[in-house]
Amino acid sequence: MHFEARFSAVGGQGIILAGTILADASHILGLHAAGSPTYTAQVRGGPTKVDVIVDSDRILFPRTAAIDFFLSLATKSYLRFGDNIKPDGVVLVDPNLVEVPAEDREKYKNFYEIPIIQLTSDHMGRMVYTSAVSLGAMVALTDVVTEDAARQALKTRAPKGTEMYNMKAFSVGYDIAAKMKEKGEYVYSM
Repeated sequence: MHFEARFSAVGGQGIILAGTILADASHILGLHAAGSPTYTAQVRGGPTKVDVIVDSDRILFPRTAAIDFFLSLATKSYLRFGDNIKPDGVVLVDPNLVEVPAEDREKYKNFYEIPIIQLTSDHMGRMVYTSAVSLGAMVALTDVVTEDAARQALKTRAPKGTEMYNMKAFSVGYDIAAKMKEKGEYVYSM
């Protein structure tokens, strides 16, 4: 098994944490994982990403070459980091924040639009839970790790006293994405 994921956003949205938790969940399942974050010179508001490779064997080269899952929460991150995605890979964007070139919607078989930031705001009231909502959606759409392993990893990483809120945020993303996948829907409508 070999799986490559990329989470992209702008600095300050907390998306790097989602990649870290994915790697932790992989380790819980006895898989190998390596993550490599990228920050631009403009840390707050600048394009940022984290690549995570999950493999059943040791990872000898921790660079992505064929992305199985790509998440973007900002247009500039989408344009800068939206390369090397497999045609059958899962692409997830926040339609309120990402302007996607028209040809890209046709290019990928599994192109999902979920308003991650709005859902985080509406359901959680605090944007610090964006990474948990994002991770929940990712796990539901890809099945690269189990829901239980992701929840266990998230609970371990959550600051003391926020575990319950992080579990709720994960459920928001997971439940919406799972229902969309089950129904064959690619655009979430509020």
